[in-house]
Amino acid sequence: MSRYREQIIVGLEIGTTKICAVIGEVRNDGTLQILGIGKADSCGVRKGEIVDFDNASKCIYDALNQAEQLCDVTIEEVFVAVTGSHIQSFSNRGSVPISGEDREVSEDDIDEVMKNAKSVSTPPDHTIIHSILEHYYIDGKAGIKNPIGQLGTVLEANYHIVHGKELRIKNTIKCVKSLDIKVDDVVLSSLASAQAILKSEEKEQGAIVIDIGGGTTDYIVYSEGAVRHTGTFAVGGDHVTNDVSIGLKLPLRQAEKMKVEHGSISRRSVAVSRTIHLKGEVGFAEREVESSQLCAIMRDRMEETLQLVYKDLKKQGLLPFVRCGVFLTGGCSRTPGLVELADEVFGMPIHLTTAQKSGGVVQVYENPEYSTAIGLINYGKKLLNERDLDQHQPMGRIGRWVFDMLQTAKSFVVSILF
Repeated sequence: MSRYREQIIVGLEIGTTKICAVIGEVRNDGTLQILGIGKADSCGVRKGEIVDFDNASKCIYDALNQAEQLCDVTIEEVFVAVTGSHIQSFSNRGSVPISGEDREVSEDDIDEVMKNAKSVSTPPDHTIIHSILEHYYIDGKAGIKNPIGQLGTVLEANYHIVHGKELRIKNTIKCVKSLDIKVDDVVLSSLASAQAILKSEEKEQGAIVIDIGGGTTDYIVYSEGAVRHTGTFAVGGDHVTNDVSIGLKLPLRQAEKMKVEHGSISRRSVAVSRTIHLKGEVGFAEREVESSQLCAIMRDRMEETLQLVYKDLKKQGLLPFVRCGVFLTGGCSRTPGLVELADEVFGMPIHLTTAQKSGGVVQVYENPEYSTAIGLINYGKKLLNERDLDQHQPMGRIGRWVFDMLQTAKSFVVSILF
């Protein structure tokens, strides 16, 4: 029996400014092909969270329907990205004595230390989204990736625990299920983006992925192949638009247009000005604006956003372990001058990135807006493949351990929420 089955995987990102559904197909030879994408403007979503159920449902339907029509498939289930300032994370270490008489680490020890590490206390209104293995330790020796068969007295394991408000996550799931679509799993947005962007060697050497969207900035840190930290700030491109609207006394629609067509956050754009002529419209008088003023407003907000990430990572003591630098993605990553500004803030290599190509529609890979949705497909491919391995492998616990080492530990079981 083939380990891979030809199957459809759909990644759904419900963002503040856009909703997109990317459809991928896992071929019988194990390759992943992107078939196409459906996209809709987002309504009823604020800072990555659903605030208007009916409007959000309609937008989700539009994106899914467009993807179905384009790819000539019927979408039955999706992997959904979740974000929001309510999502928190921390690392927790579990510890168990090695049980065998010969003091050799067994599968039972692996299971016990995993249960111990995952037995954590979170706020009563929160639910665990991910429990991701970092590393094992034997008698204090750090950085062990495969402890089975090694000798010792105490086995420890670090897990990165991601949790968020249960009802807010349920709202996202309910919104999708109202369209008769099953939610296979929910995945932290930054974790999904990293699956699309980072290579295994970059995770080993240390990397930061920062995904700047319309309403949130999500980030994740890898070091020695493991997730070390995740975070979300409810600040994104919409806040830049709002600042431009207030600072230049423009309607939001005009401010967004100005930002997209004339905006930059490079030092030169702030120092060298030109006059931008705005045509008059109904309810809006003709006027002129200095480009340097526009760019200064944008730069201030983007610098503040990057500084929030930098200060958090500095507080966590993670910056010295990042050798590959910062990988920028998301719709706002295309802002002219962002690489220059990020270099000033972080003082390390900065990469403007999109999803790694595998096969299918090239345009999808080339757009940083779709990194999260593509990452959801990569996540889903690994997860479904691991489920298949676990079902057909007599030593299922080995399969679960391998899956942990892939850094895509299963999220909480969606079905138990309803």
